[in-house]
Amino acid sequence: MSDIGERIQKELWDLRDAEYKDFHAKLIPTVAPENIIGVRTPQLRKLAKKWAKDPAIGEFLAQLPHRYYDENNVHAFVVEQIKDYGECLAQTERFLPYIDNWATCDMMAPKVFGRHREELLEPVGKWIKSGDTYTVRYGIGMLMRFYLEEDFKPEYLQWVAEVSSQEYYVNMMRAWYFATALAKQYEAAVICLEEKRLDAWTHNKAIQKACESFRVTAEQKKYLRGLKV
Repeated sequence: MSDIGERIQKELWDLRDAEYKDFHAKLIPTVAPENIIGVRTPQLRKLAKKWAKDPAIGEFLAQLPHRYYDENNVHAFVVEQIKDYGECLAQTERFLPYIDNWATCDMMAPKVFGRHREELLEPVGKWIKSGDTYTVRYGIGMLMRFYLEEDFKPEYLQWVAEVSSQEYYVNMMRAWYFATALAKQYEAAVICLEEKRLDAWTHNKAIQKACESFRVTAEQKKYLRGLKV
């Protein structure tokens, strides 16, 4: 381990909250409890903001895989702060294969990606087709975050509909994507449900989550409930 890796790990242990660790471990069952230190997210973000300024931070980013879940989250939050699109994309793609849980996956959302949405579409499409659970989830998450408003195209719905997976964390993200699409692009998204383009579980979960949203009207919810399979 590099010197900066040791220093970051020491700070994480100094910030450990044992009760939070026990609580949080139940939320991320894909991570072994002994690999969770137990540092709260605001503290991780603060730590990452500080370490991102260290000239040696590249050594930490190169040190993969990390042992601890908390180290992975610091890594994700450091990558988020990279302002150069090319560098941020390269660091993201290098890190994605090492993500082993939904929380780390969903936390990492670099702001620079939002300023390069046209360029980002190619890697997003590649991630969605990768077959790796958390890379696929990340790609769908980026599609949900950046391409459901002014940059929306109906074909993106099909990208997500065509994902074939038995992985819970992939299909839950697919359902979340379609529920959000129903809130933001209802006329286009509802067609996918009417035509039953999704597997039954994801189809019904998307309807459930859409019906829990305050952004979907009561009339739309009534119609969606009638589409359950």
